[in-house]
Parts: sequence; structure tokens; C-alpha cells
Amino acid sequence: MPVAMVDTTVEEAKARLRVRARTQRAEISAIVRADAAQAAADAFIEGITLVPSDIVAFYWPIHEEIDCKPLLARLMDKLQPICLPVVRAEDEPLEMRLWERGEPLHPSGLGTLAPSEQAPRVYPDVVLLPLLGFDATGTRLGYGGGYYDRTLAMLKKRPRIIGYAYSAQEMPAIPRQAHDLPLDAVVTEKGIRRFAPADSAA
Repeated sequence: MPVAMVDTTVEEAKARLRVRARTQRAEISAIVRADAAQAAADAFIEGITLVPSDIVAFYWPIHEEIDCKPLLARLMDKLQPICLPVVRAEDEPLEMRLWERGEPLHPSGLGTLAPSEQAPRVYPDVVLLPLLGFDATGTRLGYGGGYYDRTLAMLKKRPRIIGYAYSAQEMPAIPRQAHDLPLDAVVTEKGIRRFAPADSAA
């Protein structure tokens, strides 16, 4: 991808990739989805190092996203602090709220669920990211709303950024802009891919 490419051209390229990625993801069978969710949870537990105080930001899966709930349940069983994102407004960062076992979840925009407004606001140490695609350099293809870009940019400390996806979502190349933070790692049903020396802590 030429370095001099203007932003509008990059966005047009990403828009085309999103259409292709949605189609490819939708073609994954229900049996593969269920098995992949369990295998990805196994890979994360076995390969991602967490300390007891690490707050892990999950997402509530929608559409055809890989189901992260098996992993969420296993980390909650280990008493790992968990938070979920809340959509506050279209152009604002996500708000991360702590989710404690037994507490109800409520609709939070875009078809997701999140803790109540009384739940503590937190800054995650690890962010598990949904995605439409990823490439061999750790570039993530998101949905185009910029929610996670804004959220990561405003955090006081850069968390570990870990994509969570089906291996079939890997793409040959995804254009990256200055505001696109690369993934430290991606977890799929086939294991963990790490993308830079900084990922050694992942």
C-alpha cells in the first residue's frame, strides 16, 4: 500500500475489505463457531499471562463475532477482574465498566449488553478486541465506527491489545493509518499470533 495514499483512498479500501470480511465470516458454519470458541478460550488461558490485578476488557459478541463468553466465564471463575464497554455516544470513547459475578447486564447500544451505570468505571490492562479481519503485521480491520480507536487513544496507559477472531478472518494485507494501533497479539482457535517484540508480555 503506497505510503502517500490519502486517507479517503485508505477508507475506500477498508470499506471494500469490510464487505469481503463480513461475507467470509458469515460463511463459517455453526459447528465450527462453537468448537472455535472453546479452542480460542483454551489458547488464551494457556498462552496469555495475566496477574491477578489485571483488568481484562471483553466485548459482548454480536452478529457473527467469535463467542468470547466461554473465555469470560473461565476468567471470572479465576476471579480475574472483567469489564465491558458501554457506548455513550456515536463520537465518544467507550466507557469501561467493571462487571462482577451475579450483576445483571443491560442493553448498551449496537446490540450489546453492559453493566449498570452504578458499576465502577475502570481502565483495563488488557483489551480483547472484536474484529472483521487481521493481517500478518497485526493490523486490525474494525467496523469503521472508530469506537476502539477513540477509547485506546484516551487511556492513560496503553493496555495490551489482543484481537479475538476466527483464523479464517486473516487477510493478506490491511491498510493502516496513523491512528490505527496495531494488535499486540491475536487469539484464534489455532492458537496465538504475536506481532512485535513488545508482545513478549502478552
